[in-house]
Amino acid sequence: MADTRRLAVTTNAETFERLQESLARRDIDVVHVRPAERVLPVEESPFPDVDVGWVYPSRLMEGAVVDTHLGVPWVNGRDAVLTSRNKAGVLAALADAGLPVPATRAVSNPAEESAVEAAAEDVGWPVVVKPNSTTRGVGVAKAHDPDSVAGVTDYLDLVHDYRATGDRSYLLQAYLPEATDYRVMVLDGEYVGAVRRRLPEAAVAAGQWKHNVHRGAVAEGVDLDPELRRLAERAAEVLGIRLVGVDLLVTDERAVVSETNARPTVDDAEKYVDDFDDRLATVVRETAETR
Repeated sequence: MADTRRLAVTTNAETFERLQESLARRDIDVVHVRPAERVLPVEESPFPDVDVGWVYPSRLMEGAVVDTHLGVPWVNGRDAVLTSRNKAGVLAALADAGLPVPATRAVSNPAEESAVEAAAEDVGWPVVVKPNSTTRGVGVAKAHDPDSVAGVTDYLDLVHDYRATGDRSYLLQAYLPEATDYRVMVLDGEYVGAVRRRLPEAAVAAGQWKHNVHRGAVAEGVDLDPELRRLAERAAEVLGIRLVGVDLLVTDERAVVSETNARPTVDDAEKYVDDFDDRLATVVRETAETR
């Protein structure tokens, strides 16, 4: 029997439960590591001994304390989380490597209204306005004209301060109304599963358009086309992230990488390749051995 390893996971949600169940059968104990009420002693560790961490904590200042106390390598470390969180940086890196991305303009907030309007005109109406560093569709809006985009950006100027990063920048991005939305999981450079995210018919009829699962969309496991698999693998390769969710928008004319997530949810086993859990266990063990 292999030596038992202890894996620290900093969120107690779907991924934690899924990993706890699957990895226990592979001699890996999954341990929940979270500050009590987000209060951390800095002089000594309040956490149990572990061998490896899953994903670096999303709150970077707090994460530095957690990281120091644990003193272990992470499957996805701080650099991976920071890389993926910067949507503009991701799209620039992918485009520079020749991968297709949506027409996008990065705006360093605040910016002159005339410059923002010109950028939106350049991208084309309607335009998607999205904060550069948020997840789960937080703060994403669709604007159809200069007045509406000005209203959205006025709101961002006044109140937007995403708590995890303090980043006030945002993107203006082309809206692809007929695109199919896929989340593709890539592990160690290889495709390991994909879901199609779609809205229920009633939600579409009500005018909803964002495909985030946390906003009511359904994620269905799919057998992805080989060309799309390769596109996701190339994105992971360019970014150098070991475990990453790659979001693809696919129309009849083309496929583009819209963003990535270095803190992807790991959910139902049927959404992944048959040996996905074995591969995860291997990655956890290999990471632990770098300590």
